[in-house]
Amino acid sequence: MAPWEYNACRAMYRSASPAAELLAERDALPYRHCEAVPDYWSELPEDTAPTGRVLVPRDARESMSDGGVNAIRTMSAAARRDGVDIRVGHRVQRLVLDGPAVVGVQATGADGAVLTAFARKAVIFASGGFTHDVELRQNHLSAPVFGGCAAVTNEGDFVRIGGVVGAQLRNMNYAWMCPIPLEKAVARRPDMIGMFSVAGDSMLFVDKHGRRVINEKLPYNELAQTFFEWDATAGEYPNLVLIQIWDQRSQDHSASDEYGRLIVPEGADDAHVIRGSTLPELAAEIRERLARYTHVTGGVGLGDDFTSNLEASIARFNELAGTGVDIDFGRGQRAVQQLFNGEVREEPGRSNPTMWPLSEGGPYYAALVTGGTLDTKGGPKTSVDAQVLDDMDRPIPGLYGVGNCVASASRRAYWAGGATIGPMIAFAYRAAQAADSEPVRHTAKQGVHA
Repeated sequence: MAPWEYNACRAMYRSASPAAELLAERDALPYRHCEAVPDYWSELPEDTAPTGRVLVPRDARESMSDGGVNAIRTMSAAARRDGVDIRVGHRVQRLVLDGPAVVGVQATGADGAVLTAFARKAVIFASGGFTHDVELRQNHLSAPVFGGCAAVTNEGDFVRIGGVVGAQLRNMNYAWMCPIPLEKAVARRPDMIGMFSVAGDSMLFVDKHGRRVINEKLPYNELAQTFFEWDATAGEYPNLVLIQIWDQRSQDHSASDEYGRLIVPEGADDAHVIRGSTLPELAAEIRERLARYTHVTGGVGLGDDFTSNLEASIARFNELAGTGVDIDFGRGQRAVQQLFNGEVREEPGRSNPTMWPLSEGGPYYAALVTGGTLDTKGGPKTSVDAQVLDDMDRPIPGLYGVGNCVASASRRAYWAGGATIGPMIAFAYRAAQAADSEPVRHTAKQGVHA
């Protein structure tokens, strides 16, 4: 770990608790403690607190799936209560400078009008990553990502804005990863949700040849890496598109519209679901569906051996599910895998809650899955107080950044639930304190002051 990353982690540990408590005291983010939720790496010996790190908004569902919606609601209400001028429909595109110091921003409104907003002391960016900028994705990410579930406005604005004043970029090749439904990603659906939880016990993932290739219950960031494994012999990404297969049992007992799960209840948006009364019929439908997307997948289609391999893969999966031990991929052997299991029907004597044999008869269901981003984690490098740094590691006067618009010290890792929002809150707390200690840089009357 580089000194910059170590110092960032230390700063998070020092500031996360007081930041959370301050927001709770101001009724901006009242929370409840999820004492039993495990870290994603709880089995590592250096993790001395393997559970109990997660907080969620107080009024969130028990499943925590609407935590973000509740956080936006309470924080927006508190900001308006305290006189914060919230402007939507504006895109910040450039900085206002006074010599080397940043003293404001210019933004373009939906009507094309330019708004200049001055800052008395400092400007703090929290504008998101570059998930939806194809050029930045292709230029920096090492994986052929089709898209992600960040806000559609996350187009890397701060990468370009910060570059104008010499901001140093860091960790541009990393992202917070998750499986995503291929069809929604290609359609750039703004309502797409990443697959935080792959539901179902009588369910498996197979590749284009019908072979099971992954532990389907891995944490989403780790599960997503499988899609981008490179086969140097074949000259391809063999797992670029995987196929989730499930039976009527999982459809009946694991359907949910939470956490981006693809097994959805009746009446929900199920356009991604492929159906077949038998496995050969299902294979034919999958083949037809994949053919619609060959223009974006590089020609991914089912192998001629798909149906026979799928039947063998299900037979092998059923054998392992019967024993309760997945000796092929280790499904269900870690606490976090059971956290992401979703709702399943209890069975007497079952030793592995994540696995159950698929039915010997149809109907069967499938969906096309690929890897995507929750958002990217590269951008301007910042100090422990969220000051944007130049190429000499010197703070750019009056410029701060927090969240996914700046570089994350986590690199490829995803520590635990809230690994994006938690550091953002901690560094926003530090940024606010540091910005408040800045000298007054601008007192002009023109424009709008922020």
